[in-house]
Amino acid sequence: MNQTDLHDVIAALPVAVLAVDGQARVVAANAAANALLGDHLTDRPFVTVLRHPVVVQAVDSMIDPARVMPPVPDPSLAAVESGGYRNRVIISARGRDIPVEITVSGLPGREGALVVIEDSSGIEEAEQLRRDFVANVSHELRTPLTAMMGFIETLRGPARDDPSARDKFLAIMEAETGRMNRLVLDLLSLSRVESEERRRPAEAVDLGILVRSVVATLAPQAAGQGVSISVEGPDSEAIVSGDPDQLTQVFHNLVENAVKYGGSGGEVTLRLERLAREPTLRGPAHAVSVIDRGEGIESIHLPRLTERFYRVDSHRSRQQGGTGLGLAIVKHIVSRHRGKLRIESEKGQGSRFIVILPVRPDRR
Repeated sequence: MNQTDLHDVIAALPVAVLAVDGQARVVAANAAANALLGDHLTDRPFVTVLRHPVVVQAVDSMIDPARVMPPVPDPSLAAVESGGYRNRVIISARGRDIPVEITVSGLPGREGALVVIEDSSGIEEAEQLRRDFVANVSHELRTPLTAMMGFIETLRGPARDDPSARDKFLAIMEAETGRMNRLVLDLLSLSRVESEERRRPAEAVDLGILVRSVVATLAPQAAGQGVSISVEGPDSEAIVSGDPDQLTQVFHNLVENAVKYGGSGGEVTLRLERLAREPTLRGPAHAVSVIDRGEGIESIHLPRLTERFYRVDSHRSRQQGGTGLGLAIVKHIVSRHRGKLRIESEKGQGSRFIVILPVRPDRR
């Protein structure tokens, strides 16, 4: 393979690749390598481009295996492959530490080495999300379970013949089991939504009818808390392509949250609008805003509201029976419908949750 062919092959690869000659100088680097390690990588000693002792030793051993001992593989890293080395390491690039998987192999037909660098930041982040998720679920279940075990022990002992204590503990146990049951149901719902997220629903759904149905269902519950729910907007058709059950879940969650956490204003409004053009969706859309006049949310919390188990007020949320998954489910359902969820709020000014869905193509 001549120098031109080498450059062409490396340039076509989607991952970062460096070619090193027999003098341990970089002779070729593709765009992905420049983006990861910086510009002007060629005609430089490899050790000045990527300063990691294990990787440098692997490159040197490929160039001159008789003179340089191969790197000793770390037991925690991937095994040495025949004809080359593959290690998971952390490198410093562009002022930050990046976890990568590096493969070092010989250059075909010439003295030198080929270094392939695969950024594994996404994998590490996904693994961290998984660990955080398991820890959060464990915490959400362990706390009420521990309390219930204590209540059961008390009911079997000191409170065995105390009717008032028994009734009090049983009421608490009923509330906790109800919250755990809602948590399990929300986890199953989130899992189901995520598994279907790439399949776009095709059924025609009238948002006006659906929203008014949700309001009719929740109005008695809201009235019991001194909150009225109203719907504003045209009665004409607002047709989108959707899954009616999932969209019902979206607006049920949003309205229920507005009543629970924004109900201090005494009123929740659902406003339906048709947008001639929504820039982010590149076309016409229907928007449904769920507006409360409660105490509002500080701006610092807004970017994280749709994270799993994120709560503005953990104690209040648990008292209200919240699982911390409602808005995460809403976000995934809206994403499946190729829509957008916007959250606007100011402390003391209430909140507005806006679901924007593209108009069904045959209704544009």
